Amino acid sequence: MNIFDLKRKWIALQERWKKTPATDSAGEAEDISNKKYMEMPKEDGNNDTASDVKEEGKEERAKHSSPNPQQANDEKPIRKSKIGFNVVGLFRAMKKDWWIPTACTVAFAVLGIWAAFQIPKIYKANVMLAPETANNNMLSGVSSLASMVGLYNDANPTGDAIYPEIYPDLMSSNDFIIGLFDIPVETLDKSVHTTYYDYLRHHQKQPWWSKQMESFTKYIGKKFIKKKEISRGDSTKVNPFELTKDQFNIVSSIKGDIACSVDKKTNVINIEVTSQDPLVSATMADSVKKRLQVYITRYRTSKARNDLKYMERLFLEAKKNYEDARKKYAVFSDANTDIVLESIRSQQEDLENDMQLKYNIYTQLVQQLQMARAKLQERVPAFTVVQSATVPVKHANTPKIYILAVFLFLGWAIALTALIIKRRREIIVIINE
Repeated sequence: MNIFDLKRKWIALQERWKKTPATDSAGEAEDISNKKYMEMPKEDGNNDTASDVKEEGKEERAKHSSPNPQQANDEKPIRKSKIGFNVVGLFRAMKKDWWIPTACTVAFAVLGIWAAFQIPKIYKANVMLAPETANNNMLSGVSSLASMVGLYNDANPTGDAIYPEIYPDLMSSNDFIIGLFDIPVETLDKSVHTTYYDYLRHHQKQPWWSKQMESFTKYIGKKFIKKKEISRGDSTKVNPFELTKDQFNIVSSIKGDIACSVDKKTNVINIEVTSQDPLVSATMADSVKKRLQVYITRYRTSKARNDLKYMERLFLEAKKNYEDARKKYAVFSDANTDIVLESIRSQQEDLENDMQLKYNIYTQLVQQLQMARAKLQERVPAFTVVQSATVPVKHANTPKIYILAVFLFLGWAIALTALIIKRRREIIVIINE
């Protein structure tokens, strides 16, 4: 075999490599190159040519062994996978490990029944009032209709600083709440007869976990938190400006127990009081109604009462001046009865005119005083009691069956979570697309 035959075979080999698909592996190309190379005859006179062929074969193998990374990524198929939930596997797991849901159900059922009976009963009593409105003309009616459709909103058509819409804010103020501390209350079984403040502080029932949390909080506060105690005066007296810690807690508790709402369409006031005793709740609902009426009456009549006091003071002064002038005129007239001097007469006339002037002032103030009293009576607001306070018969707690259902749901959720974690290979399935 001469050099020309060797060259033809090498050209044929290159054409065969070109026809080979690009997806062939580097190992197959290397095997073909080695096989062709091994089939070549070895001659002594053609060592240079054989070495050239060998070098070219290495270059071709290098090309096949080092494909383009971008081309490899494009040709690699992309597979999508989804996580599925095997319901049948879940039921099988529940059948195998039946003790897990059973134990959770029994444990949480017992815990739910215990928690339901630990919560103290509460009773709610409510009162409904319809206050008098001072503005009843046609313009106020049109304004009310416009505010209902959102065209005009005048929250205070009467011009008063305190109107029904702000009664809830008024009743949640510290001044109003502190005024309820001294109201005497009595429980339904007649075992407790004390003030409302003392009842909330010493005669309240608490669930077991509240007592434990309170003890734990006190322990943590004494053990790890060191606070400097600040004296806030006498704890037996209530100062709205500076409340003690116990007084602040009682005020917060009363704010949560007394709720006031106002119907914007009818201005009907609904007062609801919550307590652990039915008689206490009814008593406090009626007392809160009366305190609110007194507070509103005191505000609505404050200016009229001030005007009345001012008129009474002017009336007393005018009456005293008139009486002094009358006495002075009477004394002067008795002393100068037979005297006909013009100077004496003129002086007598001056005293008479002064007495008449003060009498006129006195009579005018009498009329104004009567008008001030009538205005004060007119400013006293009238409250119509739509529904009076009554002692509730049934408690207002959440039904125990609902509490039990919540605990059972929580127990089943924990049981299913434990089963899914334990039998995850059977329940959670990965699906390749």
